[in-house]
Amino acid sequence: MTRCLSNVSVRTEGYDSLTVPVHRATTIRYPNAKEFADRFDRGPDDYVYGLYGTPTHRYLEQKITDLEGGVRTVLAPSGQAAITSIMLHLLRVGERVLLPDTVYGPVRDFADHELVALGISVAYYDPTDLRALQDDLDKGARLIWLESPGSITMEMQDFPAIVALARAAGALVGCDNSWAGPLNFRPLDHGADVVVEALSKNISGHSDVLMGSVTVRDDTLGVSLKAFMGRMGINACADDCVMVMRGIETLAVRLLQASRSAIEIANWLEQRSEVKRVLHPELASDPGHQIWKRDFKGSAGVFGFELTAAASEKLFEALDSLEIISIGASWGGTKSLLAPSSLTGLRTATVWRGSEFVLRLSVGMEATPDLIQDLSRFLDALRSTPEPVHAVSTCVEDAMKD
Repeated sequence: MTRCLSNVSVRTEGYDSLTVPVHRATTIRYPNAKEFADRFDRGPDDYVYGLYGTPTHRYLEQKITDLEGGVRTVLAPSGQAAITSIMLHLLRVGERVLLPDTVYGPVRDFADHELVALGISVAYYDPTDLRALQDDLDKGARLIWLESPGSITMEMQDFPAIVALARAAGALVGCDNSWAGPLNFRPLDHGADVVVEALSKNISGHSDVLMGSVTVRDDTLGVSLKAFMGRMGINACADDCVMVMRGIETLAVRLLQASRSAIEIANWLEQRSEVKRVLHPELASDPGHQIWKRDFKGSAGVFGFELTAAASEKLFEALDSLEIISIGASWGGTKSLLAPSSLTGLRTATVWRGSEFVLRLSVGMEATPDLIQDLSRFLDALRSTPEPVHAVSTCVEDAMKD
């Protein structure tokens, strides 16, 4: 029985796999009692307990740190957990955080309920109005958060200008960079202190992993954040780390394909009479196009569009005509998604004057002509006129007579 539980020594010399092994662990074994007693004197990159990471975690952390151009990355079990962790760590009672009015909806919900309950002041700002932002900063802020392009409605923020305002006001700058990812935009290179990626989206890329990352430019902040997340019991699964690393290997190819397909579809949608407006910063017609062109190296497969008032009347019925594109939340996977998003309650610093529902399209790896055909089927369904009820009744009555 005891032999069943004892470890054996396996030679690893000469073993150099192309893939990273999955190291699952709760307990870390120590060679002697003194090292166990002194375990908390080990450095932040050493191994103490499974909660603080295994070699598998370290590989992914270092890979993301390298991609972001930072000094340290800490992993979280979701993108939302990554954002909430950094905010809870940085903000104290009486301090103030500024969030763009286009911030990811669950972050707004977290700020309005959890941060406010902790005595932290939350204010929302117009992401495109630098003068109004300056007025907000004059009232004080510990942290200003950016998300560019904005969630759902895709507003672009002038990152260098906002960083300059924040520096002058003594505020830290954090950014949700999930849309562009580190291949298309590196916030730390543009002056941000913290960058968050929802690894669940483009980076893992297969709609089967929940994970997030926080990368910092200052290692003191990184080490303290790692300790905070350990105290909170927050970490990611080693198996999921391997899935994310697999996604990173194909990230560049997938992003290129998705972005090329997305801009082709966006241009096609602009020509459809049922479409009121397409929200995509790569389009020359988009208000944020010049900022995107100046700061970003590429695009992504996610954008939004609005329908005309007449077309919107049959939105939900027409969505059921889709055959290739699925209806669902999230984005950045290999399969295309379409989600109707209501902005009710999601704007407080600005007034949304667009359609009640914005359609967010996440373009996957399907052939572009097939996706256009599917969207054409959907848009055609918006215009079709159902057979009048009385005509159906007449047919039924005639059949009964026969």
